[in-house]
Amino acid sequence: MQKIRVLIIDDSAVVRRLLNEILSADSSIEVVGTAMDPYVARRKIKQLSPDVLTLDVEMPKMDGLSFLDNLMRLRPMPVVMVSSQTKAGAETTLKALELGAVDFVCKPKIDRADQLEEYRQEILEKVKAAAQAKMQSYSGGDTTIVISDASERTNSFKNRNMEDIAPTLERLAAGSLKNKAAKANSSAKANKGRRNKQSKTIQVIAIGASTGGTEAIKSILARLPVSTPPIVVVQHIPKTFSAAFARSANNLSAMEVSEAKDGDLLARGCVYVSPGDRHLSLRMDGDRYYCVLDDGPKVNRHKPSADVMFRSVAKVVGNDAVGILLTGMGADGARGLVEMLDSGALTIAQDQATSVVWGMPGEAVRLGAAQQVLPLGEVADHIIAMSAEELTVHAQ
Repeated sequence: MQKIRVLIIDDSAVVRRLLNEILSADSSIEVVGTAMDPYVARRKIKQLSPDVLTLDVEMPKMDGLSFLDNLMRLRPMPVVMVSSQTKAGAETTLKALELGAVDFVCKPKIDRADQLEEYRQEILEKVKAAAQAKMQSYSGGDTTIVISDASERTNSFKNRNMEDIAPTLERLAAGSLKNKAAKANSSAKANKGRRNKQSKTIQVIAIGASTGGTEAIKSILARLPVSTPPIVVVQHIPKTFSAAFARSANNLSAMEVSEAKDGDLLARGCVYVSPGDRHLSLRMDGDRYYCVLDDGPKVNRHKPSADVMFRSVAKVVGNDAVGILLTGMGADGARGLVEMLDSGALTIAQDQATSVVWGMPGEAVRLGAAQQVLPLGEVADHIIAMSAEELTVHAQ
């Protein structure tokens, strides 16, 4: 088997040595070189043709973001960012994901031996996933995994009322999505024998994602009107990054996006992102739904876990929910999506062609959990179409 060729770029000799030791110990990976700054890295990329880069966010001479931006324009390749666990580091890393980085890891605390084993597993998994990642544009290009620069991503529903979006809703409800839904796919066949009550109203939309998910989620939220039913989100992301991710998504969306707090009342037009160190589930009081944050053990090696959220939504909301599983490595969320389907909820998985890593949604498809398998660019349209009747009622 051909080994994954990795180039390590970091100004810290200690981090370069640690990454080299971890990666070189895996029989499927070959560290072909290291570089202490982007100028040395540029030369070694030409000489060594690595499959994957690990890239420090903060370096002398040229910062990691500037180097990444140039790299993605001139020679796109999978990049795993190595980030500091600070607020500034979180903002920079999220920008790196916008520019085209596949994923990121936080720098470990070298003096914490108990964290090194978990870090070793994380960096190995993410480098291997990056080697398989699709370097393409969500919007249909063929060079990077970036949707587009944030400044170019305009929200067509921002500050618009129902009259403005009525033609879009009418078009979606009348034909374009109906034709697509009529096409049979493998997951629909797998679900044929199941009893599935069709939802009459959409009370809650639940979205789970991992690798590539930050940009995928933002691309969906940027297209949804403020009248959309409440959305709960689990994205595999560290505690120091989840609030920054919510702020970044909020800047692009007509909906109000925030990090979820325990006891938050779910409201139409609002998105609740699970904190990076808590499971997110729901409870019902009367006819209202509330966020519940839980500091329990990891599920599928993740906290937050998409399975935890989906299972809760299946139990509490049932057939009035929509479950969406997006790009990500592993299988978290797939079995929870099965439970949502069995409860009568509508279920969607992102397709392989537009997923950075088709692990989580691919497992959902394998289990027959997804009624629809859709390209990322069609997910928001389906949400709008499913909500069209409710939106019209609320506008009257």
